Amino acid sequence: MRAIARFAPVVALALPLLLSGCFVISTTRRLPIPKAPNVLQTVTPDVLVAQINQRWEALETLNASVEIQASALKTTEGVAKDYTTFPAIILMRKPESLRVYARVPVIRIPMFDMASDGKNFTLYIPSKNKAIKGPNVLRKKSANSLENLRPAFFFEAMMVRGLDPDDFYSVVADTETVEDAAKKHLFIVPEYILNITRKKPDSQQLIPVRVVTFHRSDLLPYEQDIYDSEGNLETHVTYSNYQDFGGGEFPSLVTIKRPQEDKQIVMTIDKVTQNMTLNDDQFVVKVPEGTEIQNLE
Repeated sequence: MRAIARFAPVVALALPLLLSGCFVISTTRRLPIPKAPNVLQTVTPDVLVAQINQRWEALETLNASVEIQASALKTTEGVAKDYTTFPAIILMRKPESLRVYARVPVIRIPMFDMASDGKNFTLYIPSKNKAIKGPNVLRKKSANSLENLRPAFFFEAMMVRGLDPDDFYSVVADTETVEDAAKKHLFIVPEYILNITRKKPDSQQLIPVRVVTFHRSDLLPYEQDIYDSEGNLETHVTYSNYQDFGGGEFPSLVTIKRPQEDKQIVMTIDKVTQNMTLNDDQFVVKVPEGTEIQNLE
């Protein structure tokens, strides 16, 4: 306290000198100038929502060839455990049918086969002679976080859904400055942030459903946060490197993070075919007789 008391008069004397400019030596240094996009689109919230609805309504099925890398994250320890990248085929059909067929890298034998009709799912793992079955909706949490994963999150993350009739929304215009470390450039990224909420039953409270971020250079979605019924963040998705796969622009890199399970899935998309005919039997996993069956709640 005595040291602070002795220092106080010095600060009181120095402050007027600093403000008056006396005895101050200044230097000038150059800062990187952020680069703005060449194209900046401006739309109303209604138009933005109409575009996302139209994009969703135009999609009936999806057939994608991908490379998947899964990681187990220990965020509190700053550690990530990355697993070997493997190839997979993803089939999707609205409203909620999903099939993921994965193969072992290099030798290309089956790794796992999973299918869901939106209500129940089956996961078959040939190397373990085991199949896991359960409802899409998690009824009871397991101590094993992997058993808490359900294929519905995969369906929700691959595409940005349109809004439901009982959804409320608001749009905020924002700007983010992004650094390209390799080129030592700063880029200004103007964004629209679409907040989608829903009224809680028997309440005036609005709970978050999704938050979707669009770049105003092309009005395509680049991020999506998906919340559970209690308003907790379940899934964070980033979409990048959009390409024209012959049926419209689609992200060639999709990163899915599940913070509650500390899991991450990175998908590099090699090929996408939209709206091809997919039959019911393409969403059924055939489990051989004698396979061990584990039923999840």
